[in-house]
Amino acid sequence: MSAKTGSGSDNPAHYSTLEAARRLGMAVRSVQLMVDRGELDAWKTPGGHRRISCGSVERWLAERRPGTRPLSPSRPGPATQAAPQAAVGGGAAPARVLLIEDSVHYHTLVRLLLQQQFPQVELHVADDGIAGLALYGEIKPDVLIVDILLPGIDGAALVSSLRSHAQFARSRLIVITSLDEAQRTPYGFALAGLPVVHKPQLAVDLPRWLGEALAGQAAAGATTAAHAASNTAAAA
Repeated sequence: MSAKTGSGSDNPAHYSTLEAARRLGMAVRSVQLMVDRGELDAWKTPGGHRRISCGSVERWLAERRPGTRPLSPSRPGPATQAAPQAAVGGGAAPARVLLIEDSVHYHTLVRLLLQQQFPQVELHVADDGIAGLALYGEIKPDVLIVDILLPGIDGAALVSSLRSHAQFARSRLIVITSLDEAQRTPYGFALAGLPVVHKPQLAVDLPRWLGEALAGQAAAGATTAAHAASNTAAAA
């Protein structure tokens, strides 16, 4: 790294935004947003250049790798313990939601929202797009919540991939982003027709869209079950 050191050693005391992005495997814009959210320690030089603490970058890497972890009702809070395990389509298993998001803050916020308003839902989390795709194949979620800006793979490319493959057709997709409408313009090709939740309004808007997605999945599951029962009866 070319970042200068605070003590003259070979180990840098801080990174430029570009160097931090390379170290984290992210886009520069993603790193800028992490700084804005307070996830990385940063300051500006007298010349206006942003510098990011190497220690905060390394702590982020240490805390966030290997990249996936489930956040499910396996250890529920009081509200979850009292709630029935409702299932999509009337089956035995609870509905599954997969959140692909690189911010610990939003992991926590979404988990709390689900515990309070959808305690029957099983939530899983992936920290980046590549891990998210792998986890998707493992759990086959009913609803997928994806951030646009992700490490490992561009969120818009991920969304486009999800929408173009038949294997993902069974899941409802919700996009969350810190970008405002003008900033989302370059991603319009991937977001067309999808519910998009602006992160400053996540606590208000996500429960509404998630409720609609879960209801849609439940209705689709019930229809499929009815058709299967009808076919079985006809065959008999």
